[in-house]
Amino acid sequence: MTSDDRGTPASVSDGDDASRSSRGRPAAKKKKHLPLWQETILLLILALVLAVGIKAFLAQAFYIPSESMEPGLIRNDRILVQKVSYWFGGEPQRGDVVVFQDPGGWLTDSEAAGPDNVVAEAMAAVGLYPEGGHLVKRVIGVAGDTITCCDDQGRISVNGVPLDEDPYIREQGIRCNGPMVANCNWEAGPVPEGHVFVMGDNRGHSADSTVHLCRPDETDCVPGDEFVPNDLVVGKVLVLLWPLKRFDVVGRPESFADVPDKS
Repeated sequence: MTSDDRGTPASVSDGDDASRSSRGRPAAKKKKHLPLWQETILLLILALVLAVGIKAFLAQAFYIPSESMEPGLIRNDRILVQKVSYWFGGEPQRGDVVVFQDPGGWLTDSEAAGPDNVVAEAMAAVGLYPEGGHLVKRVIGVAGDTITCCDDQGRISVNGVPLDEDPYIREQGIRCNGPMVANCNWEAGPVPEGHVFVMGDNRGHSADSTVHLCRPDETDCVPGDEFVPNDLVVGKVLVLLWPLKRFDVVGRPESFADVPDKS
């Protein structure tokens, strides 16, 4: 045996090392995967939780229930309402198309009815079925505004400024842009703090703030019922989602930019 042999430890074959390693510690166990049906159920639950979370905090889908917002939004259109604009003190602005909860007495029992079975309730939870109890209208006046109907051209005025509403309203069969039943001579406001005055774009067929104004000959009318509390506003309509051929962004008309704020 040479000096080199004495100083060099005995080599161990790869086979012996592998065998010893195998005896020294147990082999790693393979991870078990869930059955396909369990994974599918888990994914559906996660998707439902995500959809409900988005609906509660960011955006929500709604159906258009009537013809009151024609010609822009027609019955059974699907719209997406975003809620972020009214966070952290944000409030509805003139010209916004908003969805809000019924302040009380604005809807009939059938219009206010929501889902009547478990499947419909689940679909409504993610915005795939009408919830009931909501309306969609355009904000005409905000806190402090006075709305007047109508000038010689049949136009609504806000704080003394007439609105050019021809691009978005339906005027068929009406004498002015603000009919309260058959009356084109009324005034509303000043709008209370924390409230809005709303109207449908289909002015001859919209149960909006004008319908709840107190007329001189009424004795059972409650002043103030014509205004919608901001707390009931769900959000602002962002886009017309469906049908796809009519997909469109719902913006704020330029005519409202000329209206001065309350003095």
